[in-house]
Amino acid sequence: MKLDTAFFDKLSRLRLTMGQRISMNLTGNRKSMQKGTSMEFSDFREYMTGDDIRRIDWNAYGRLDRLYVKEYMEEKEAIVSILLDTSASMDYGANKKGECACVLAAALAYLGLNNMDRVMLYDMKKMQQPFVAGGGKKALPRLVDWLEQRSFDGTADISEAVRQLPAKGTGVTVIISDFFQESFLEDDAEATASAVTKLLRFLAYRRQKSVLLHVLAGEELSVDLTGTKNLIDMEEESTLRLTIDAASIRVYEKALGQFLGQLERACAKNGAFYALCSTQKDIYQLIFQDLRMLYDI
Repeated sequence: MKLDTAFFDKLSRLRLTMGQRISMNLTGNRKSMQKGTSMEFSDFREYMTGDDIRRIDWNAYGRLDRLYVKEYMEEKEAIVSILLDTSASMDYGANKKGECACVLAAALAYLGLNNMDRVMLYDMKKMQQPFVAGGGKKALPRLVDWLEQRSFDGTADISEAVRQLPAKGTGVTVIISDFFQESFLEDDAEATASAVTKLLRFLAYRRQKSVLLHVLAGEELSVDLTGTKNLIDMEEESTLRLTIDAASIRVYEKALGQFLGQLERACAKNGAFYALCSTQKDIYQLIFQDLRMLYDI
């Protein structure tokens, strides 16, 4: 991954938006529903025996002749879970989908670390061995090293990987994949929508804000092949001999449009964030423009 200092400097001005209050037991920079010791004022309540007298509002006492204490929002650490599809289909394209996925994962992980969140990176083929990072930006070199060691081969089951996520409270779950999985590629549009909806509803039940980053190669989004070709399934290693002409390209483009539309609509209906990430796009445009709705500026 070729990410320079200027890239991370620009990222450091942003942070992931949670979309809801955090309620956990770790110290960080997220505002919790619990009352604590941060400097952000929350509310007043009447003084009770045992309260810290330093929190008494003496101005209110002078006006009302009753003791009130100030309460503040407690700052908590959020969990940012990033699931990386490392199946063989991600090892495709002049600009590899897997490389783009790793850059996206590094960028979003950095946003979490910069905000003192707990970041958990998962290889979908090895869900029981997550990379756990906390303590701020100093964890970035180890995180990048972990990403560079990923191998894109075999198969990965996205739905099963999500079900294996540990329940760790409210947070953000990011899925980075090409979503080339049978359950998401049904000819029946309703079946595809149902598979995506089940995935998102499970994450919502787990109190997760869902983010789906759909990584596709430029060659998959704009086909320029012609003639008779042997197409090889990278995961099952089966071969299909196909004559590609203008008519077959139109059929493919229609099916692709339906596939993308089904994913996007399912996310919109279930309150999830969806973004199509082409490997041919400049990484700065992807991170700072296409994904801008993910950030609290």
